[in-house]
Amino acid sequence: MERSKITRALSRDGGARIIFASTTSVVQKAHEIHNTSKTMTAALGRCLTGCALMGSLLKDKDNALTLQFMGDGPAGTICCVSDYKGNVRGYAQHPEVELPPNAKGKLDVGGAIGQGMLTVSKDLGLAEPYTGLSDLVSGEVAEDITNYYAVSEQTPTVCALGVRCDTDCSCVAAGGYLLQLLPGAEDWMIDILEKNVAKIPSVSAAVALPNAAENVIATLFDGIEYDLFDDWDIDYVCNCSRERYERALVTLGRDELARLRDEARADGRDIETVCSFCGKTYSFTADELDAILNGTGETEP
Repeated sequence: MERSKITRALSRDGGARIIFASTTSVVQKAHEIHNTSKTMTAALGRCLTGCALMGSLLKDKDNALTLQFMGDGPAGTICCVSDYKGNVRGYAQHPEVELPPNAKGKLDVGGAIGQGMLTVSKDLGLAEPYTGLSDLVSGEVAEDITNYYAVSEQTPTVCALGVRCDTDCSCVAAGGYLLQLLPGAEDWMIDILEKNVAKIPSVSAAVALPNAAENVIATLFDGIEYDLFDDWDIDYVCNCSRERYERALVTLGRDELARLRDEARADGRDIETVCSFCGKTYSFTADELDAILNGTGETEP
């Protein structure tokens, strides 16, 4: 399977940009980690792809973007995190959810996510992260991201996402794009872009073809001079570590941490923490919990 990749293009007059993400291997890795159903491979895959696209617009290597779909559908909350390069990780609260096809005969991602709120949080290295909110307009993900940019960032944007799944729920093709107007975009360009977007009725079909990035960008910029700006590989990357979970245990407070320590001693077993993003388990003995509780690195006698 080819590595996932982000490709960027810019119109020569600086009026519009396209960011394309090919994410088949990323989505397949997420499916393998979370054992997603067919519907949820598509739902989580779209969210991961959208998050990678949005994250790639961050400026600094220490920046991060968190995308949360908090709908009332059976999928529950879907959370994805991207770094500034578009490396991404994510999880769905209920990855096993499966639904019948929707009225169009497609995987019912909108039904799985439902109605609710989209939250975008950008950690830019400041005292507090920037957080933007918008309503979920369909639960289909791409439309919701398009709406977020219009409502929260006032940036004219078209987001299109697609995931194709096999009968075993695995991902065979995934990807999508952000098309954004930049300050100074002229009306003639807007008219051309609107017509060109309609030339790609199925993103799922487009991303399954060879040279998807180049072909989709060429179609969207048909009639507009442009340059392929750059491209790079991305992956499903989790940054969890034992040290991070130690710090997380401290935030539980002394009473809860003491309760867990006593429980571990009474039962003669370790306390396990599991990463929601990659499924890795970190175990802590009663003595280790005692050391964390005391903050000294030494256990009580």
